[in-house]
Amino acid sequence: MNLLNWIGVTRLILNADDFGLTSGVNQSIVELNRAGVLTSATLMATAGHFGAAAAEAGAELRAGQAALGVGCHVVLVDGVSSLPHTEISTLTLPSGRFRPTLGSFVYDLVRGSIPEAEIELEAVSQIRLLQAAGVKVTHLDTHKHTHVFARVLRPLLRAAHLCGVRAIRNPFEPAWSVSATPNAQLSRRMQVRLLNTQRSNFLRLVRKAGLTTTDGALGVLATGTLDSATLDRLLARMPEGTWELVCHPAYYDQELESITTRLKESRATEHAALLDAMPRFSKARPDVELLHFGRLQPAS
Repeated sequence: MNLLNWIGVTRLILNADDFGLTSGVNQSIVELNRAGVLTSATLMATAGHFGAAAAEAGAELRAGQAALGVGCHVVLVDGVSSLPHTEISTLTLPSGRFRPTLGSFVYDLVRGSIPEAEIELEAVSQIRLLQAAGVKVTHLDTHKHTHVFARVLRPLLRAAHLCGVRAIRNPFEPAWSVSATPNAQLSRRMQVRLLNTQRSNFLRLVRKAGLTTTDGALGVLATGTLDSATLDRLLARMPEGTWELVCHPAYYDQELESITTRLKESRATEHAALLDAMPRFSKARPDVELLHFGRLQPAS
């Protein structure tokens, strides 16, 4: 079901994840926004060393990046919590870190070993960290798309209400976008197909909570392989509706190399792809509105 779009209208959110991860990520996002090829980013409240890189990202926003919508990239796996272990003792390890892998997180989530109340507490804490730093949070999404699962989505929606956030990422990639991504690994293709089985329940819960979202996310399958040719194919096939392109641009440097992430050289490829493909697309399709989540209207 189309939650929020007008017939005949096509709108596109160009969102970069991992704002605040490193200085090279921050520099890429700011430059792409100034170039008009990026409209949104999600900031990791506990990333970096409100670490140096996250604080730097906040400073960039206060310095005049008003055209950039900024969401909270809620981290519940493979990272450091904002609350002490004593307050969220089943969500985190005694070290204060989350479970290191998505598989271990999902296993315990499905078993009911992670209370929704702890997820809500941590999500609220991360959102409020950004708000206290002066960031107007436009939307929520999650590291590794953990909110595809209802046991994460429900407390995340409650956290959104408590913090006055009105939009959330729809992390499900439509079939037309999947078919336009031929270079993705088979294992990742199977993961996306499996996760898409949760789409109907996701939309039902978001609608019930009164939040707004898009019609789907582009580039999820292409994460790690999003080059200019792939981006051209995605944009050429985009139908009417409101869509979000999920990307991870950055300058590849020593700081990024030192971080545990599978996305390294590919981030520089995505930076170049946006600069190459988006001006060409905007010239060919001036009817497509580029916007961020803060300009979406809640579903009625």
